Amino acid sequence: MTVAVVLDAFDHRLLALLQDDAGRTLTALGEAVGLSPSAVQRRLKRYRANGLLRQVAVLDAEAFPAVVLAAVWVTMERESVRQLNAFYARMRATPEVQQCYQLAGEWDYLVIMATTSMAAYRETAERLFKSDGNIKRYETRLVFDTVKRGLQLPTLAPATKGRRKR
Repeated sequence: MTVAVVLDAFDHRLLALLQDDAGRTLTALGEAVGLSPSAVQRRLKRYRANGLLRQVAVLDAEAFPAVVLAAVWVTMERESVRQLNAFYARMRATPEVQQCYQLAGEWDYLVIMATTSMAAYRETAERLFKSDGNIKRYETRLVFDTVKRGLQLPTLAPATKGRRKR
């Protein structure tokens, strides 16, 4: 469970640095933001304890030339709580599903998938989307080239005119 955390200017700078390269040392992070390594360590511990930060390894897809990336647009037939929970559970349990977003508009979901081949993509898509009687329609767009890849999230709302920065 994520808990609301009050962030100060040091926190915002630290989080930006961590999103760029989580492998930086406590000393390097501290020097970059003007804190001691122990102060940085305390903040990182607080981020983890409050569910603000978790660390994973992000592999470079270009190092694995057989990887097939696909964006799949999904429309549901019905949206009962039971059916949506089943869909969410299937998305979360499938390692080939990297991301799944609920959308506003014509499509209900955007699913980002990574597989080891076109055959693996097809098998996974059929298992996830064709075998579910609640999926009205799905369309796949294959990714030919990655122009930008990132997972960075903004931590600070932009200042608006006439409003003081805190």
